[in-house]
Order: sequence, then C-alpha cells, then structure tokens
Amino acid sequence: MDKPFIIDYDRKQRLGFDEVIYGEAKSINLLLGLLAEYESKNQNVLITRVQHKKAKVLLKKHHSAFFDKESGIFMLKPLKGNEGAKRIGIISAGSSDIGVANEAYYTLSYMGISAELIHDVGVAGLHRLLSRIEDLRTYDILIVVAGFEGALPTVVGGLLPQPIIAVPTSVGYGTAKNGKTALHAMLTSCANGITVVNIDNGYGAAMGALRMLNLKK
Repeated sequence: MDKPFIIDYDRKQRLGFDEVIYGEAKSINLLLGLLAEYESKNQNVLITRVQHKKAKVLLKKHHSAFFDKESGIFMLKPLKGNEGAKRIGIISAGSSDIGVANEAYYTLSYMGISAELIHDVGVAGLHRLLSRIEDLRTYDILIVVAGFEGALPTVVGGLLPQPIIAVPTSVGYGTAKNGKTALHAMLTSCANGITVVNIDNGYGAAMGALRMLNLKK
C-alpha cells in the first residue's frame, strides 16, 4: 500500500523554506510515520498544532524531540539559539495570547530567523507598550497578536513604520465570537497597510514575515 503522505523535499529549493506539517488533524500513526521518514534522512521537521495527548506518544518514541505545550509546536530535534540581531518582534496583547505568539516564534526559529517575544503589552496597559516603543523600532517586521476587540495592531500601526502582521486570537468573552470580532477589527483598521492573517494563525504570520525577509536578501 502506498504511504498516505508525500513529503515535499523540493519546497526549500522552490520557495526558500522547508515543508511544515499540520498536526492537528493527523493521526498518531501518521505522525509517527512522518517522523520516521525524516529521522531516516537525519532531517529535522516542524509540526504545528500537536495536541498534548499526541505529543506524549510521540515523545515516548522520540525522547530528544521538542514540544511546546502552549502552542502545540513539535520538532524532531530541539533548536540551538539563533545568533545575530533579532529581526522580528512578536508582540502579544495579553498572557492568553502566548500560545499563538509562541507558534510564530518557534516557526521563525525553525526557519533560522531570530525573533523576540514581547508579552502583555495590550491596550489595557498602554503604558507598557509605550515604554517599549524605541526597542520596537529596531525590528524589520512586527507580528502583533491580540484577542478581545483586537485593537493592538491599529495602535502599533499608528506609532511605528515597519510592516505589521496582525494576528487575531480566539480570546475574549461573548461577542468576541472566538476571534471574529478581533479579525473584523483588524481587517477594518484605520492604520494604513497592516496585513492580517486568520484567527490564531501564528504560523501563517511567521511565514508571511519570512517571505518579506527573503525579498530583502
């Protein structure tokens, strides 16, 4: 029987980055098969949205693998720290957004891009954001993660000139509607030129930032 997966080993040559596996909808057996395939070639692989129960099984087989509980990021091999200047700032509005911010951070790390996480600087504590403005100017790109009313990317976009990738999260009560309110707010932002990805899509924001950086090489 043919394998139920075909790994796209040529993606890096075509696009400049390796294939990443979406783990949430895949069975444990399928993920184990994929990991065995990469391991046989002595290659690392990034898997997103791995649930905790799946991760426990995968870690029993692959003891040295890396798993981040907040984001569900799983890597066959842990990463060493990226040296050099941090090119991307990842800003999260609150501690409830950490999982999505971490997904962006570890994706960029896997791709060899240095980034910095800046947590809990949402509009409810605007002074914390304002105290970091000069630091934020040093990054090439800013990824801004927020739930509830999704106002943070607009505020950042009105203060700073870099490309901004806004990520709405499914955080908030009632009419936050699992991130739809934040998504609509970001899509209708009056801050000129910010880019918006789908709800909770830290991975997509990271890959968008990577494509932008590749243009500057």
